[in-house]
Amino acid sequence: MHYEGPIYRPPSEADSLLIQATVGCPHNKCTFCMVYKKGPPYKVRPVSDIKADLEEARRDYGGGIRSIFFPAGNTIAMPTEDLAAICIHAHALFPHLERITVYGSSQYIHRKGLSDLIKLKQAGLTRIHVGLESGDDVVLRRIKKGTTAQEQIEAGQWVMAAGIELSEYVMIGIGGRERSREHALLTAKALNAINPDFIRIRTFLPKINTLLLHQIRSGRFQVLSPHEALRESAEIIRNLDVTSQVVSDHYTNYVDVHGKMPQDQHRMLRTIESALQMGEEMFRPVYVGTQ
Repeated sequence: MHYEGPIYRPPSEADSLLIQATVGCPHNKCTFCMVYKKGPPYKVRPVSDIKADLEEARRDYGGGIRSIFFPAGNTIAMPTEDLAAICIHAHALFPHLERITVYGSSQYIHRKGLSDLIKLKQAGLTRIHVGLESGDDVVLRRIKKGTTAQEQIEAGQWVMAAGIELSEYVMIGIGGRERSREHALLTAKALNAINPDFIRIRTFLPKINTLLLHQIRSGRFQVLSPHEALRESAEIIRNLDVTSQVVSDHYTNYVDVHGKMPQDQHRMLRTIESALQMGEEMFRPVYVGTQ
């Protein structure tokens, strides 16, 4: 099997077979992301090469594989016919396969439209992980996300309508102190409109080789303290009106807040309130990440 450039996968795909379908990210402009800033440039691997890697995995691991993740950073952007072809091939090789997952930014999902998403569902794509980050258009412009709240809402709604599982990632603190409340309220509003299967919480940490780190060091962006980040998390959860599963499966978070909405909403808010009783010195410091 062949891999090029950084290979990242969501924590929930820890047990998945990783078969690289694309290299890099076609957008690669987000101010907070360091992953592909030094390359390699985005490209789609030939379908024949991806199929060969799947066949090698079948020889090495047998037919019992139950989940596959196709890196890299935005595999949903590959041509629909190509992505469908490798999904179909994977299901043919692995009869017990239950899940095929990719990363996909909203703008590339939106370009496909509902009809192509339905084709992918029929080919066997079962889950897409989307970095919503924020529902605040001001924040989205500042972090150069390349999309709008409305486009993210429509893309998410289409994924759900196609019957593909949807994980939406929310980044606590990405609006900084200046936009914290607006970011929280508008993010909850976008999530309410989408009602995804999963809402996955991440807390912003600055990373090396990013424009946002430069903005922090020049005083143009103020990182939230632990208590501020927890209050922002509570504001989002308090304003959710969804049936989603809330998950806190990441090392950046200050407290593990998880549960099923709406029945666990008050319990999650109590967890945050309890954490706010602790001194800020009890939480991890803000540091500059290197990966």
